[in-house]
Amino acid sequence: MQIQGYNMPEDLYYDEYHFWIRPEGDILVMGMDDFARQLAGQVVYVQLPFDGKALQAKKKFARVESGKWLGTAYAPVDGTVESSNQELEANPSLINEDCYGRGWMFKIRPKDMPQIEKLIHGRETVEKWLLADIEKYKQD
Repeated sequence: MQIQGYNMPEDLYYDEYHFWIRPEGDILVMGMDDFARQLAGQVVYVQLPFDGKALQAKKKFARVESGKWLGTAYAPVDGTVESSNQELEANPSLINEDCYGRGWMFKIRPKDMPQIEKLIHGRETVEKWLLADIEKYKQD
């Protein structure tokens, strides 16, 4: 769905830090959403955690940098890093080019898949959350 110029696919889950999460079987794929991508500008670096890294929900586990922004990726659920998108080491701009496709960042094996239900999901919920953040960041 489009919300004031931001592409926010309805089938995805979102965390409050503007990362998307897509279930694929028993794995969760994670990346930066379109709002964060546009706010950050050109992504120049992504810290890729090692495979097998233990994650705790809402704890930081990676960094993302652009020319005007330094961001942190927080674990959306408890689990482990299954893999990271190695293409981002050489070409972090994939996030800018295709944030929901080739610009995916991490694959996570959750300890408890139902934890994703605590994330932001569903058309009305996503729209309300994003509109509030658009207003918040306009003022900053």
